Amino acid sequence: QVQVVESGGGLVQAGGSLRLSCAASGRTFSSSGMGWFRQAPGKEREFVAAISWAGGITYYADSVKGRFTISRDNAKNTVYLQMNSLKPEDTAVYYCAATRPGYSGASSYFSTYTSWGLGTQVTVSS
Repeated sequence: QVQVVESGGGLVQAGGSLRLSCAASGRTFSSSGMGWFRQAPGKEREFVAAISWAGGITYYADSVKGRFTISRDNAKNTVYLQMNSLKPEDTAVYYCAATRPGYSGASSYFSTYTSWGLGTQVTVSS
């Protein structure tokens, strides 16, 4: 099983950038797909981006496509989410997640992920 811890959130003005990091531990990290989700107040958790085990496949929500980039460094057991051109509607708690054992692809489906972090707050001011 993979354990994950997010970091890098904060307060930024609209148009600015942040880079989130997700530090993972566990023997299966390098064979796990990884994803970022977010949850805004009063809303359901939604998919943001996903990456396959080797980084060759990535998926993005339409709302972040062209602005966010997901990447991973398996040597450092870390996944990143580079967020550019941030908008107030990007304000949310961002969660990192690892796919269930045996699934190494990229997935936008919530049910594919079985290991979740506690989240990091991102606030974008207008």
